[in-house]
Order: sequence, then C-alpha cells, then structure tokens
Amino acid sequence: MAPIPGSGLAKGLAVTLRTMTKKSVTAQYPDAQPDLPPRTRGVIGLFEENCTVCMLCARECPDWCIYIDSHKETVPAATPGGRERSRNVLDRFAIDFSLCMYCGICIEVCPFDALFWSPEFEYAETDIRDLTHERDKLREWMWTVPAPPALDPGAEEPKELATARKTADKLAAQQAPPATEPHADEQARAAERPTRPQGDSKQQTDQPAPQTDQPKPGQEGRE
Repeated sequence: MAPIPGSGLAKGLAVTLRTMTKKSVTAQYPDAQPDLPPRTRGVIGLFEENCTVCMLCARECPDWCIYIDSHKETVPAATPGGRERSRNVLDRFAIDFSLCMYCGICIEVCPFDALFWSPEFEYAETDIRDLTHERDKLREWMWTVPAPPALDPGAEEPKELATARKTADKLAAQQAPPATEPHADEQARAAERPTRPQGDSKQQTDQPAPQTDQPKPGQEGRE
C-alpha cells in the first residue's frame, strides 16, 4: 500500500506539538550546577604526601600522559650507630588531559592511595597545550574528591583492620603484668592445715587467759 502523501510531515508535526506541551527539563548551566554521581570520572586529584615516586602510574598508563620527575635525598640515621638512608623526593607530577582516556588504571595501581577521582569537570582551555596540569592544580582538585561511601553494616570487616586489631591485642597481652598465683607448696600446706570449728575459735578468743601460780623469775632463790 502506497503511503499517504504528507503522512511523514503530519507525524513530525505531531511529535513537535507533544513536545511543546511538556514542561522543559533543560538545566540552565552554568547558573544551575548538575548533580553528578559520586563516582563521576572528571579529573584526577593528587595527594602528594602519599606519593613515593614508585612510577607505577606512569608505567601502567596506556597513553603515557603522566610525567614525573624526582631526585634522591639522604636521610640521616634515626639512631646512633645506624646507617643513612635515601628517599625519593617528588619534583614534578603532571597529567596531560588532552591525552588521558580516563581509564582509571593509574588510580587502581597506586599502592599508596595518592591518586583519586574528582567529579570536577570545568577545566576546559582555549589552547590544547594548557591541558597539561601540574601538581599544584592536581592538589587543588584533591579537595573536591567526595568522601568514600559508608560500609555495609552486614559486610565483613576489612582484613587490614582485623590484622591490626589482632596485633594490638597481642602487644597488650605481652605488656600486661603476669597474675600472681600462690606457690604449689603453699597451696599444699594450706590444704593439710587442720581447720578449727568456728564456734571453738570464738570461745577461745572470748575467754581470758588462765592465771597460774608459777613463781616469777628471780623469786625462786628468795624462797
């Protein structure tokens, strides 16, 4: 059956009329900020105090968009006679967001929790070369990272907390003074010692001591 001429136009106009009668749901950005979910992948925040310059994030990045520079410093011995140690000091940590594919591998492989997802997305630039953000900017985004969700009350306790609690209990048990127990010989003597009835002991304590006519020392020679 051949289509009726103008039926497509009529359908399109019907859709337009139905849309015109509905309430608009357009968010007036930037006056109204969007309500983003907590796990939004906006930018990557850096908590540089936790960074040990292990280079895992830079090595695992598929796009090689993380740039890290560091130098070594000698740490003096903490105790007399100890040896000096060396540690890495972070000089530069930058991410080129024009290359970043937002895969999150760098955040997953970081063993010291130095990288976090931030829902911040307002970092557009007019020049693509300005999309390489240094560690100062990455640290500012760190304070926009939402708090982690609360644990499920029925979930199992994390292994880290269980291990730490067991270690603390062992240390407390080792530092506690041992309980003083009577010696085995003293316990045996106490068991062999005869017990007197309670009434007899009371009578003996209530009665006065008997007086004797025995001469006192020094009077025997006079008599």
